[in-house]
Amino acid sequence: MDKVYAYVDEHTERRIALLERLCRQPSISAHGVGLEEMAELTAEAMREYGLDVELLPVDGGPPLVYAEVAGRSPQTLLFYNHYDVQPVDPLDEWTSPPFEPTHREGKLFARGVSDNKGDLAVRLEAVAALREVNGEMPLTIKFLAEGEEESGSPNFPAAVRAYKDKLAADVCLSEGTGIGPDGNPSLVLGVKGMLYVELSTRTAQVDAHSAYATVVPSAAWRLVSALDSLKQPDGLVAIDGFYDAVRPLVAQEKEALAAVPDTSEALRELLGLEAFLDDLRGYAWQERLYGAPTCNICGLETGYTGPGLKTVLPARARAKVDFRLVPDQKPKEILAQLRAHLDRHGFSDVAIQPIADHERAVRTPVDDPWVRTTARVAEAFYGKPPQIAINSPGTAPMDVLVDEVTSSLLFAPGGAGYEGSRIHAPDEHIRLSDLTEATKMTAHLLQQFGESNP
Repeated sequence: MDKVYAYVDEHTERRIALLERLCRQPSISAHGVGLEEMAELTAEAMREYGLDVELLPVDGGPPLVYAEVAGRSPQTLLFYNHYDVQPVDPLDEWTSPPFEPTHREGKLFARGVSDNKGDLAVRLEAVAALREVNGEMPLTIKFLAEGEEESGSPNFPAAVRAYKDKLAADVCLSEGTGIGPDGNPSLVLGVKGMLYVELSTRTAQVDAHSAYATVVPSAAWRLVSALDSLKQPDGLVAIDGFYDAVRPLVAQEKEALAAVPDTSEALRELLGLEAFLDDLRGYAWQERLYGAPTCNICGLETGYTGPGLKTVLPARARAKVDFRLVPDQKPKEILAQLRAHLDRHGFSDVAIQPIADHERAVRTPVDDPWVRTTARVAEAFYGKPPQIAINSPGTAPMDVLVDEVTSSLLFAPGGAGYEGSRIHAPDEHIRLSDLTEATKMTAHLLQQFGESNP
């Protein structure tokens, strides 16, 4: 691999220039800004790297960018990426403009530089290094980039089903993972699922003077009461049947969790908390974070919240609620249980509106051959064993890929970012040294995948 690593070092400026070029193009899916242009730019960049590229039409959304390069082994790997980014708000908290890539102190600042345009640049450069040095790829590589991940990927499942034969692969590497504060690489084996709903209630045609609060029902209180019914005093979700399908952790998953460094204290300090719920710490904190489902109020809107005083009795109220789900919970079943719960507790007037598509949890087994190979390669490259997370606490549209395209999916070391990259926040950035190491790690991993045939 020495010649491959040397090639990577020799093309550092090209790699940075590519990433800067990708980050100059706004591509905010939440606002519908720049997505078609970003898809074209992504396809153009892939063609410049010698890949066969297609823009696959997506009904109702921006196109998928697909590329393929054949390899010598019978194995096929699919890279999943997304070319859309989060909104930049609050703009005044950016030190430099979000779509003007800026270098400071060995770092590159721009929206999307870590999430997820940096990973795409890494992967294109890793493939280029292997092809140029070895004259061929060790295995067939497929690239897939979508344009709506940051908006819940509403059109992605149907598109994957439409193109599943083209996308078929033995393993899928989703977004890359970075290096933790202790220097250990991270290996993530899946994601939690998601059910996102809006609950709303209306008690009158118009808002009333708050003087009538003794006789006029309040939509605000009505919704707050309904929301309160969803959780027990001990914090558990009170919906009947909510936990029935939860898959218990197996011994290997518990061992993996126990080996993950305890970062709870650092997070507690960052958030300014006196303590976590139930004073969780150590393994119990890890098990709850990665292995338990949630019910969370994302936001409430009702009445008057502006400056000064307005004595109003709200006629309407709404709340956005998300449920993070674990294997084998099914979003549609949880939605039905939520409706039944509200009806049973006297809240049949509270409307439920599902938001976007629902996603199931995905978790690749710890003993999966692709996981074992990735862990071995990561330890050899970094000199430290990877910390294996059984799944991310967050969500991504991975369930349809596992259903239709591949049986093994993981988030492997080789991501452009690191723990402090401030993804989704102002001053998103990467360390340029990490960009080089990620490219070498990705090339090493692809080489080993082709040679070992997991």
